[in-house]
Amino acid sequence: MGWFSGIVVYVCIWWTVVFCVLPLWVKRDEGGPETTAHGAPEDPKIKQKFIITTIVSAIIWGVVYLLVTYQIIDFRGIAANMSDQDYS
Repeated sequence: MGWFSGIVVYVCIWWTVVFCVLPLWVKRDEGGPETTAHGAPEDPKIKQKFIITTIVSAIIWGVVYLLVTYQIIDFRGIAANMSDQDYS
């Protein structure tokens, strides 16, 4: 995996993980609609969630990198097989 594809894969993983982490630890603000928007969280803890997202994404990216480097998952072989099936 080249450096550019590594960055693209990391960004895709990061965005997927951020949407999984955002709903965690959310408490609805019971102050009412006159103080905040209805259903807005009391304390969204965005900084903590972004740090968790970055760490989890780095771990997942590391696993994907190892799988691709040691050719446990061979995307070029998969693409070649798909190409061969198209022409037969």
